[in-house]
Amino acid sequence: MRATLLPWLLAATLLSSCATVTNPVTGLAERTVMDEKSEIAEGEKGHQQVLKEYGVYNDPKVQAYVNELGQRLARQSHRNTIEWHFTVLDSPEINAFALPGGYVYVTRGIMAYMESEADLAGVIGHEIGHVTARHGAQRATRQQTAGFGVLAASLLGAVLESQGVGGAGQLASQVSQNVAAGYIASYGRDQELQADQLGAEYLARSHYDPQNMVNVITVLKNQERFADDQAKAEGRQPGARSNWLSSHPSNDQRLADITRIAATYPSSQHSDDGRTRYLNTVKGMTFGEGREQGLTRGRNFYHEPLGIAVTAPEGWKIQNSPQSIALLNGPGDAGLVIKTIPPNAGNTHEEIIRKVIQPTQGSVENRTVSGLPATHFVGTRRNQQGQAQRIEATVVSGPANRHYLLAYASKDAAALQRAAAQLREAEASFRAMTPTDRSAARPWVLKLAPYPKGGFQQLAKPSPWGPQAEQQLRLINGVYAGGEPKVGQLVKVIE
Repeated sequence: MRATLLPWLLAATLLSSCATVTNPVTGLAERTVMDEKSEIAEGEKGHQQVLKEYGVYNDPKVQAYVNELGQRLARQSHRNTIEWHFTVLDSPEINAFALPGGYVYVTRGIMAYMESEADLAGVIGHEIGHVTARHGAQRATRQQTAGFGVLAASLLGAVLESQGVGGAGQLASQVSQNVAAGYIASYGRDQELQADQLGAEYLARSHYDPQNMVNVITVLKNQERFADDQAKAEGRQPGARSNWLSSHPSNDQRLADITRIAATYPSSQHSDDGRTRYLNTVKGMTFGEGREQGLTRGRNFYHEPLGIAVTAPEGWKIQNSPQSIALLNGPGDAGLVIKTIPPNAGNTHEEIIRKVIQPTQGSVENRTVSGLPATHFVGTRRNQQGQAQRIEATVVSGPANRHYLLAYASKDAAALQRAAAQLREAEASFRAMTPTDRSAARPWVLKLAPYPKGGFQQLAKPSPWGPQAEQQLRLINGVYAGGEPKVGQLVKVIE
């Protein structure tokens, strides 16, 4: 479901021969480039890439809970003889996806917004449905037949192309969508509907109410509504989706379809939605950005494992991705992109500039950035079309013998000139973390509290969310669109 270039997809598109298999769900024969053995093999390859990109959430209790729930649902599926794998990823994204061969993933981000075990079962059941119906293999087969091309881009390429070619506006969008990944087509409407139907069936077989699939979509649509409301309040256009619904048909017809499917199962057979078990499991879970990804607090970004921090100029925003940190100005036409330089890129600043930037000409200036050795480069390189591009970037030697590239990105020369002073300010703030920084770099944690008579307004007073705390609390408790929990009922809070 995440629009990411995974090795299993790349390998599948390169397979040259087809086989005929029987679909476990429909019982019909279908031509495919991936038989079951290939599915499992490619899923394992993709699994390693997923773990590398996201990381596994380091909480054995949560991992065991999700695996047990997933295995229970998988035993009721049409492919209960394959080996299933269920993993919670250490990501704040509101997302879930599956790879062929029985690999299913949920993020801790999506778990924070679920209200019960049955809700999470709805998400997992849907993903199991994609695997049991062989949707990944079907997509790979169609892409091979159609000659579907996979677009791959590197972050540095995006940074360099943005200087006078692509623009920092594009850069902001690319960074927020994980630039280092490629892009693949999402599932078709028929496949999503089938996965919904199968998810509902697996919930019913596992003694959950399929109505919880409706609850899941409603909760996530409220999350989108909140994002849109925030954008409007700040005078921005609603942004692109980067959550579980972004690769799914999110229109009213799909919600109506899910409601219709759920209604075919008698709810009287179901009683316990596992809310108490679920809340006790997610209690203590990291919320939002975590230590391993680095986290934003106001205008500051802290990355404790790397030992670095940076401060955005007034009015600028910080975008954090697995590949980079981007500090972007208000108009989105200029910014500073910070990326860790691989060890094999060189041992000296000059060698790094030569290998990474690959300039055709330019000049260097030795300087220090917050006491760290640095080399500033201004010059030109040739882009993929052979055209000369202006490049401005600084190589900085940071803590633990790591090197960083701080690249100036802009829509055009005029935007670069307008933002020049703030770009220098942003660069100058790059630093090794101080004791004060380390104290501030504390991830938020999801906790439980009885719902007070003063409601969310009372709970919002000590919240770290600031002015939007009440709306955020409504959102994570599934009542953004209205309604109130009962006084004394346990609700989720963030500390």
